[in-house]
Amino acid sequence: MNRTALILLFPLAVCAESIPTTATPSVIVDTTREPVAAGKFEPTWESLKQYECPEWFRDAKFGIWAHWGPQCQPEEGDWYARGMYLEGDGQYRAHVTAYGHPSEAGFKEVIRDWKAEKWEPQKLVDLYKRAGAKYFFAMANHHDNLDLWDSKYQPWNSVKVGPKKDIIAGWARAAKQAGLPFGVSVHAAHAWSWYEPAQGADRNGPKAGVPYDGKLTKADGKGKWWDGLDPQDLYAQNHAPASDFLRGHSIHARWNWGNGITAPDQAYCEKFYNRTIDLINRSNPDLLYFDDTALPLWPVSDAGLKIAAHFYNHNTATRGGKMTAVLFGKILTEDQREALVWDVERGAPNAIQPFPWQTDTCIGGWHYDKRQRYKSPAMVVHMLADIVSKNGNLLLNVPVRGDGSIDEKEERIVGEIASWMEVNGKAIHATRPWNVFGEGPAMAGAALSAQGFNEGKGKPYTAEDVRYTRSKDGKTVYAIVLGWPEKPVTLRSLGKESGKVGEVKLLGSADMPSWKQEDDALVVQPPHTRGKPDFAAVYEVTLAD
Repeated sequence: MNRTALILLFPLAVCAESIPTTATPSVIVDTTREPVAAGKFEPTWESLKQYECPEWFRDAKFGIWAHWGPQCQPEEGDWYARGMYLEGDGQYRAHVTAYGHPSEAGFKEVIRDWKAEKWEPQKLVDLYKRAGAKYFFAMANHHDNLDLWDSKYQPWNSVKVGPKKDIIAGWARAAKQAGLPFGVSVHAAHAWSWYEPAQGADRNGPKAGVPYDGKLTKADGKGKWWDGLDPQDLYAQNHAPASDFLRGHSIHARWNWGNGITAPDQAYCEKFYNRTIDLINRSNPDLLYFDDTALPLWPVSDAGLKIAAHFYNHNTATRGGKMTAVLFGKILTEDQREALVWDVERGAPNAIQPFPWQTDTCIGGWHYDKRQRYKSPAMVVHMLADIVSKNGNLLLNVPVRGDGSIDEKEERIVGEIASWMEVNGKAIHATRPWNVFGEGPAMAGAALSAQGFNEGKGKPYTAEDVRYTRSKDGKTVYAIVLGWPEKPVTLRSLGKESGKVGEVKLLGSADMPSWKQEDDALVVQPPHTRGKPDFAAVYEVTLAD
């Protein structure tokens, strides 16, 4: 089926604030030190549109992510390395209490404190595999700009400071041992603007006017624990900040490198390019995630285009000519979705999509928070069913403590997801969308906003809501009931007009359910006994020849 027909059948969801492919970058990075791998992909949007999503990813449906780094050490939640420089913010107050004033102890001291002493990557990856994850992701760096591998181009890395461990190498070994495709997420393109509050100072109190540590230089480290390291390699603040840089949420308006931001310079863009190519060459990932609109540093620089071409060509060359690569971008235009896989953060579109896509979300916050509340296993499974019914995959972050462990609540949640997947995984893995994605009161969903962010904004799922998937051969339809049915389930999309039903089974039950196919619906009587776990029941409907 051609692309036009696909879009007519499955309309693309509409997102705001995309950056078109027609933009012209001003910073052209030098690839002398880290060449773009040779192959069929060139660093242009037109060339990248040759991309085809590999079948393994379409079959996988579910991955788990360790969005873990030094910002998890304080256990104070997301974006700590920014919030700790915002006077009056809860993270600022927590930092002053635990580490001291940010003029004396900045985020570099948090990195020093991070030891990852209880980190057992194989134990965690094996747990996630038992939960039905078919790929595993690790964070390679965040906006805090610390590389979590033995980085050739970033002196501030986890081998030289903090835990003194190659975190990415450890995760990669564990994924390989578990037989899971390995992904890395790269967020550091935004350190330039995200860290700008580190240039500030208190406006009130005894430290008013005393600069935070964001402008320190290598010379300032003489005799200190970080002697020999340049804080500017970490903070990247040798530029004028935006006028409202001390307003916490102002970064969102500048995410696409506008609204008063000083544009990243040649050195910054080239360092980001070299670091990322080094990461790809060392870890050989199957998946690469950028926390950016379209590609990193677009449209300021062509760095993202060159990284994308290298990733596709390098992956193909190291897999014996068969590409396994999946590269994600956010807020993509229609033509960009031919070049990359669309990633939706904390949300989902409300239609079957013509190309495979992915939701990334978390059972709690992105970085570990000792006070956080978690999604229930039921919420995760319901989201998974909804996403898969629309041709998507779910990438789920399980927050990791600073010491490298997960807590007992998280272990229980992952264990209950595993129990459900053990019974019902065939309705998820290696499936494809059916004629419709579902039915029920929660069908309407909620509108996407920017990267996504419509999670939990629609009606809550109940046993009146159903999501459909089908086997790849089209002979079996799975009706996933988003609750436990206490009364007859009326599947209005499976009436006689949709084809004759030959058999209906309830996955995980030896009892054959009583059912009747009417002209306008398939009516299935509720089970005699309650399943375990009971937060979603799956009817396997075999279509007659």
